[in-house]
Amino acid sequence: MTEPVVPPVSGPTVRPRRLRTTPALRRMVAETSLEARQLVLPVFVREGLDAPRPIGSMPGVVQHTRGSLLKAVTEAAELGLGGVMLFGIPSTKDAVGSGAIDPAGILNVAIADVVAEVGDAITVMSDLCLDEFTDHGHCGVLTADGKVDNDRTLAAYAEMGLAHAAAGVDMVGPSGMMDGQVRVIREALDAAQHTDVSILAYSAKYASAFFGPFREAVDSSLVGDRRTYQQDPGNAVEGVRETLLDVAEGADIVMVKPALAYLDVIRRVRDAVDVPVAAYNVSGEFAMLEAAAANGWIDREPAILETLTSIRRAGADIVLTYWAAEAARLLPRR
Repeated sequence: MTEPVVPPVSGPTVRPRRLRTTPALRRMVAETSLEARQLVLPVFVREGLDAPRPIGSMPGVVQHTRGSLLKAVTEAAELGLGGVMLFGIPSTKDAVGSGAIDPAGILNVAIADVVAEVGDAITVMSDLCLDEFTDHGHCGVLTADGKVDNDRTLAAYAEMGLAHAAAGVDMVGPSGMMDGQVRVIREALDAAQHTDVSILAYSAKYASAFFGPFREAVDSSLVGDRRTYQQDPGNAVEGVRETLLDVAEGADIVMVKPALAYLDVIRRVRDAVDVPVAAYNVSGEFAMLEAAAANGWIDREPAILETLTSIRRAGADIVLTYWAAEAARLLPRR
């Protein structure tokens, strides 16, 4: 076995460890920061609940009532989080996801509730997709033979974007991976004078096994998979290409989802675009760490912060995570 070659050192001894001797010194020279303002809390609100409902596969995460949602969002604002991403779960669904567009639908009334409660103290974001509202669980309208109809779905997305804007949302998050979705939504918003509503595009969203607990969280009706419109997990170049298309169509922020298994894609996207980059630390990633911690296999709180820091280090400016509020409490006050 060949011995490693150590270069000769002349003059004073080089000791990189000198910059690690105290917490203050380590903090001063840290290359990557993790701050509350960089974190977004995804929250679920379910129609018809009279008390928050725990999500079994996501310890500590609940489906909120309209009332408990306001308490969670107020706390998020007080903690200095960058935003909240709202997901609505209706009591009834249909083939075209009409509850997504109905002004009295759960997501639209939740947006209005939250905006009335917190104003501009926190960025109010909404998931713009049909999957929570369709009885087949797909992200769009289906053709007679069961395929997702891209163009009919775009028309529904435009209406959904207008409904969210009318409710007062700051930012919409089109997550369905339909071709042209950012362009259609941007044009609809601008034509209706909602020019200040921004778009967080789910640009590189992969057909991932790590979405499993989320399906429970939103009571998904999906049978089958979404591989015809979400991206192949083996494709990194495609993720960058899709992201560049979204930027050209008017995306204000782009996102990679999931995060941990796609840190390389986050870095490629960050290097390719000049808009902020977000990453979604998804439900399966959350559940794995929580399960390991519950079994005593890892130290939970340091693992949470290390996980989120790794996503930031890969190049994400913004991280959507179910740990957002807890992480904000764990971080040192600046």
